[in-house]
Amino acid sequence: MRRKRKARSRGGLQAVTLCISTAMVLVLLGMVVFSVFTARNLSNYVKENLVVTVLMSDDMNKTEAQKLCKELSRKPYITHLTYISKEQALKEQTKELGADPSEFLGTNPFLASAEVQLKADYANNDSLKWIAAVIKKMPKVTEITYPQTLIDSVNTNLQRVNVVLLVLAVLLSIVSFSLINNSIRLGVYARRFSIRTMKLVGASWGFIRRPFLGRSVLIGLISSVLACIVLGAGLYALWRYEPQVLTVVTWQVMAVTAAAVFVCGLLLTLFCSFISVNKFLRMTAGELYKI
Repeated sequence: MRRKRKARSRGGLQAVTLCISTAMVLVLLGMVVFSVFTARNLSNYVKENLVVTVLMSDDMNKTEAQKLCKELSRKPYITHLTYISKEQALKEQTKELGADPSEFLGTNPFLASAEVQLKADYANNDSLKWIAAVIKKMPKVTEITYPQTLIDSVNTNLQRVNVVLLVLAVLLSIVSFSLINNSIRLGVYARRFSIRTMKLVGASWGFIRRPFLGRSVLIGLISSVLACIVLGAGLYALWRYEPQVLTVVTWQVMAVTAAAVFVCGLLLTLFCSFISVNKFLRMTAGELYKI
């Protein structure tokens, strides 16, 4: 009876240890998936908030300006447009400068303009060149301005971040597989003589594998739930610190991260358990005693 209790308590401790170690690996894997998709959303957010300014000629009246803005808004590459009249531009500049330029110039020196925000796919200098050429052909458009250096810098830095995250994802996937495989192999190793006994009484390999695979599915599910709880707690703490984080961390990112954690948790534990059990099934009695 004591031996049975010891064996059960040892088996239970192994299961708890395996769940915790697998959950920790899945947390790291989930963080990489979360970072990759958040970085993509952040990239789109930054690109879509870059402003292209369309300056209008001095003799353009309000009706013509509104017509031009409507025409621009219909362009497939524009997500948002803000019209700034001459009077509004003067008011904003007076507030910034602390003095009214029209008082000593005798006239309003500012032009009416439209601040345009583009879709993320078009927020690069190659696309902006032909977009600027198209808009400049419109009547009474005098100039197109956009932060060319900033756009180049943003795109270059975002590409570097994506490459780094991709390399991390590949490396962490390899490390995750190794850690989970070793943890499960230790659990199967502890029951190697039970596998040998079942082989001796004529049990098929499929019959012997079944309880190990069922146990691995349960461990994968529990580990995935624990990992999601840890990731959720981390995200909640991040939201408490910076509520604006939800502009890039959407519910799609959360759903994809949770799904990736569950899929990886189940598939990795199943696959590693299958490999480990097969390894011991192929061994002879002499080989079992040697390891």
